[in-house]
Amino acid sequence: MKREIIITSDGSTTIHLPDWDEQYHSKHGAIQEAYHVYINNGLKVIDKEEISILEIGFGTGLNCFITYIESDKIIDYVGIEAYPVPIKEVAEMNYVSELKAEDKKEVFEEIHNCSWEEKHVISDKFSLTKQEKFFSEIDDVNKYDLIYFDAFGPEKQSDLWTKEIFDKMYAALKLNGVLVTYASKGNVKRAMRSAGFSLKRLAGPIGKWHMLRATKI
Repeated sequence: MKREIIITSDGSTTIHLPDWDEQYHSKHGAIQEAYHVYINNGLKVIDKEEISILEIGFGTGLNCFITYIESDKIIDYVGIEAYPVPIKEVAEMNYVSELKAEDKKEVFEEIHNCSWEEKHVISDKFSLTKQEKFFSEIDDVNKYDLIYFDAFGPEKQSDLWTKEIFDKMYAALKLNGVLVTYASKGNVKRAMRSAGFSLKRLAGPIGKWHMLRATKI
C-alpha cells in the first residue's frame, strides 16, 4: 500500500495512505489531536500517582512521546501495533521540533529503536513495552488504568471497532479504568455500551464535533 508523509494543519507530520484516503492522525493537526483526545481528556483525568496505559495503535509513537513529556507520574506504557512503522518513516516525523522538545530527542529515538516484546526503562518514571500483534490477540485482564484507542477509523477498518474488540478492552481495564478515542459514531457507541462501558460524549479535537470517553463500571 502506498504511503506518503504529509504536513497536517498544525505543522506536525503524519503518514497518509492514499489508497484508503486515511492517515495516522487528523489532517487538522496530529499534535493537537493527540493532546486533546489522549492527554487532556485521558491522561489528565486519571487521579493516580502510578498509571498503566495501553495504546491501541502505537503507530508513529506520537501519543507515547507526548505522554512522556507531559506526565510527572510513574507510567507503565504498553503499545500494540500489528504493522510497525519503518524507522525510515519515523525519521521523517517532525514531532521533536514541533513540540520544542530537542532536549528529549534521544527519548523519541529510543522509543522507536528499543526492541519489541520486552519492557524497557526509558526513565525512572517511564517504562515502555511494544508488542507486535493484532488487537484481537489482546488477552490482558484488569491490568490498565487508561486505554488510548487510536486505531484507523471505523469506516476503513470496521473489524477493529466491534463489541468483540471492546469486550477485550473492557476486560483489560481495571475497575473505573478509562478508554478514550477520537471516534463517536453510533455503531462505535453501541459496541462500547454492549461491552459494558459507561460513555461520555465530549467535544472533539479540531475538525471533529465529538469524541468519546468510556469508563469501566
